[in-house]
Amino acid sequence: MAGLWCVNLGYGRQELVNAAATQMQQLPYYNTFFKTTHAPAAKLAKAIAEVTPGDLNHIFFAGSGSEAVDTIIRLVRQYWCIEKKPYRNIIISRENAYHGSTLAGASLGGMGGMHKQGAPGVPGIEHIRQPYWYGEAGDMSEEEFGVACAQALEDKILEVGPDNVAAFIGEPIQGAGGVIVPPANYWQEIQKVCRKYDILLAADEVICGFGRTGNWFGSQTLDIQPDIMSMAKGLSSGYLPISAVAIGDRIANALINHDDDFNHGFTYSGHPAAAAVALENIRIMKEEKLLNGLPPISARTSSKSCVKPWRTTRWSVTSKA
Repeated sequence: MAGLWCVNLGYGRQELVNAAATQMQQLPYYNTFFKTTHAPAAKLAKAIAEVTPGDLNHIFFAGSGSEAVDTIIRLVRQYWCIEKKPYRNIIISRENAYHGSTLAGASLGGMGGMHKQGAPGVPGIEHIRQPYWYGEAGDMSEEEFGVACAQALEDKILEVGPDNVAAFIGEPIQGAGGVIVPPANYWQEIQKVCRKYDILLAADEVICGFGRTGNWFGSQTLDIQPDIMSMAKGLSSGYLPISAVAIGDRIANALINHDDDFNHGFTYSGHPAAAAVALENIRIMKEEKLLNGLPPISARTSSKSCVKPWRTTRWSVTSKA
């Protein structure tokens, strides 16, 4: 568990303690509102953009994974408003998913116990089946079940109307839901559906990010090309609270070229000390070569030869390349 899926570098890393102390002496706090920034946040944004997949070149900071997910909701809905399609505001998630414990995060997640507390939730959120092959596939093969789960997404899109859907969000591997490794073809099939209906794809990397699957992000391990991505936890190895949303060029350029500001943020977004710790955290991961750079799952396995997870030599969270 590494604390709570977060102490990726382990305890007792004096370098991270020193980074926080040094930054506290130089600049203990400044905000990132009103077109301002500071050196640790600017350097960290560059460092994150260098390791994120695809064109996720713009970074928005927050203080927790829940805040990052809330930010994704606002960003994707604002994007469609800019595109003059404000009716595209439904976000599709999955049953048994976990996306935080704020009202928005709990609503987006698929944890039934959380939905019972603090209801009603945020409107405009729908859920589909989780890709739990071991427990829910019946007699279907891994490949068949991956296709069936993607079909569930398409069915939901058609049910609510393709013109009403803003985005689909998912953890590359569901963490709190039970470390559910999806079928090898699942994310490829999901992405086909998203492209077919021009739906944004959001990857929640709060747990999977920063080495937990052998790469910087689970998206790289599972062949996902998200339009937007949340991260937290391992970003600072849990030493100080910080999170971020990496935003693809499609969304970022729309917001940058729009006349109005994106009126969103938090007092502690990009906190200097937290940013300094995260920057040092990334430096250590690179220097100590903690990521083994596993090739994408599709390049390492063939789903046709697979049996159910945990009873096979195919890739899993804990296996070696």
